[in-house]
Amino acid sequence: MSYSPSPADSDAPTVRTAAVQFAGVVGDVAANLALLEPLIDQAAAAGAELIAIPEFFTSPLPLQEATFDAVLPPENPAVDLLRAAAARHGARIGGSMLIADRGQVYNRYHLAEPDGTVHHHDKDLPTMWENAFYAPGADPGVLDTGLGPVGAAVCWELIRTQTARRLHAGAVGAVMTGTHWWTVPENWGRAADRLFGPLAQYNRYLSENAPAELARRVGAPVVQASHCGPLHTDLLIGPGSAVAAPYATRFVGATQIVDAHGRVLAARNTAEGPGVVVADIRLGARPPALPTEDRFWIPRLTWAMRAYWHQQNLAARSYYRRRGRARGLAAATAYQRPSRA
Repeated sequence: MSYSPSPADSDAPTVRTAAVQFAGVVGDVAANLALLEPLIDQAAAAGAELIAIPEFFTSPLPLQEATFDAVLPPENPAVDLLRAAAARHGARIGGSMLIADRGQVYNRYHLAEPDGTVHHHDKDLPTMWENAFYAPGADPGVLDTGLGPVGAAVCWELIRTQTARRLHAGAVGAVMTGTHWWTVPENWGRAADRLFGPLAQYNRYLSENAPAELARRVGAPVVQASHCGPLHTDLLIGPGSAVAAPYATRFVGATQIVDAHGRVLAARNTAEGPGVVVADIRLGARPPALPTEDRFWIPRLTWAMRAYWHQQNLAARSYYRRRGRARGLAAATAYQRPSRA
């Protein structure tokens, strides 16, 4: 595809970027790092100087006991990998993981620079059953890098107006994002399939268009990395209850790079499996192509999606208070860094 660049585009520096699509192993940090590193190397071999890897790159996040094994202390082998790969390739590399810090667990985005500096952003609001694992963060997500201000946003942060406002206010030159975006259950029978069919279609539409819609409201390119493959979890029935339903689903959306106008420069659908996309972007804050709406969500979510959001938030926050926080902190305290011998 082609388009006529604006004067702001013509004056802006060009950076080669890449985004990694990844199929992880639940709770096995070492296995996930071993799978991820060759994909980072592939992105760097293509000349990428700015590389996005997914949200929760140390482990997918089903509501399973094994997932808690991926809660890490602030200094850990995943951060070591980001630092080492950034230094080795002269690139900036970013993704998120569960971190225990100051008595809470956070979904912390890390952006490593070639000089060893690592910038952080804690996701502002957990999404649905993610609330069982971590607490909300409270920072603007504007990272002061060697490329200038770079924004960080994670998964459903992309579709909230407060994200667009904070990143636009930070005059970011690019936005680094990662997603862990699942769809409707596939194991609840034909009646459920028919009932949830339209919701699944709209959810897929939202996931595939979120980076472009955010870019148009921030005025900066967006580089997004996604998980892919199946996901098997439990779905909590209600607050204060241990009763859960088996929920088999899969990741949707696309790993993609979009410009500041919301045009897709490179994309890999989650159905295509693990891989890397590469494109050149022009850094720099521009006037947004669209205004940010005066509401909570950027898109208009259906009543079913909003009900699902609120019900799962309530149920999972209760779980975090009763069990998730203590289990995550204990896992991080007990974590043993692998020996380098």
